[in-house]
Amino acid sequence: MSQQSEYSEGDLRNTGMSLKHDREWDYELERIVDEIDDRDATKVGLQFPEGLKRRGPKVADDLRERVGDDVTIMLSGQPCYGACDLDTYLMKRTDVFVHFGHSPMKDTDKVIYVPLFSNVDVTPIMQEALETLEDPDDEQEVGLVTTAQHMNLYEEMREFLEERGYDVDSRRGDERLTHEGQVLGCNYASADVPANQILYVGGGKFHPLGLAMEHPDKHVVIADPVNNVVTVADTEKFMKQRYGAIHRAMDAQKWGVIFCTKIGQGRWDQAQDILDENDDAYLITMDEVTPDRLRNFDMDAFVNTGCPRITTDDGPQFHKPMLTPGEYEIAVGHEPLDSLEFDTFHGTW
Repeated sequence: MSQQSEYSEGDLRNTGMSLKHDREWDYELERIVDEIDDRDATKVGLQFPEGLKRRGPKVADDLRERVGDDVTIMLSGQPCYGACDLDTYLMKRTDVFVHFGHSPMKDTDKVIYVPLFSNVDVTPIMQEALETLEDPDDEQEVGLVTTAQHMNLYEEMREFLEERGYDVDSRRGDERLTHEGQVLGCNYASADVPANQILYVGGGKFHPLGLAMEHPDKHVVIADPVNNVVTVADTEKFMKQRYGAIHRAMDAQKWGVIFCTKIGQGRWDQAQDILDENDDAYLITMDEVTPDRLRNFDMDAFVNTGCPRITTDDGPQFHKPMLTPGEYEIAVGHEPLDSLEFDTFHGTW
């Protein structure tokens, strides 16, 4: 009997997939130890994304074996969903601060970024994906994108496609992205290429669904090497969810405008524009935006100027409609319903 998902049908976490391969990562411990020695550090902070927090104590133990007794290793307990989500409190109070699992979003000597490249072989799933891509005899060009965890294999992916007759379109999107061909959950500029089809190599469905919404004219094929599955990005269920939220917010009088105080997620100008045009809008500043934290606010609807994934991942869980800034413009009548787009971030903080 299959286990029923706890997420709604349109929720992007509702993938219906389970892991097929165990993943291992290189934590670059020797590099971290060298930084500790070079800086004569006595306080070291480690920040892991949510899915890897359980590995934090073992990494701390491995570091303790390599450094002196005078070095204190601290683990960040703050939520972490991306390179824009740094624990600035811990960072300011440590001599060495290490952020695992994401690539740098901005050049800084204050943070050591350890991307945690995956060890999973991408070749078998790319071979399977060829059956879903347009044949190179009919459509020679293909855009190639992936996430930070697989960037170490990007050239191998490119060569794989080129050896099979494809012309690979590739670019680095903008300054929020570190690598050519990289996509984030909030930025798909690297997929802005001439090719009519895009191959996304990576885990999960959120990134390719966001990509498909950002570039609706492109055929987006998902080659997931971790779950060992090939699918085509289908935005229909997600779009229905978002249209439903907009319709529920059309009669709203009091709006809560969320400004996220996380270092890489604040869009102050966008929040201020909404406040300037709407006398019934109220600014709410928060570091972590959750349904429970907003439950006591007497608002008819909310508009989130922080991370787009707050709206798309958790939207159905909020007690009142939670919209992106673009969706807000539709709900208040400034834009037509068919102008709905995926909310993205561009530029660094």
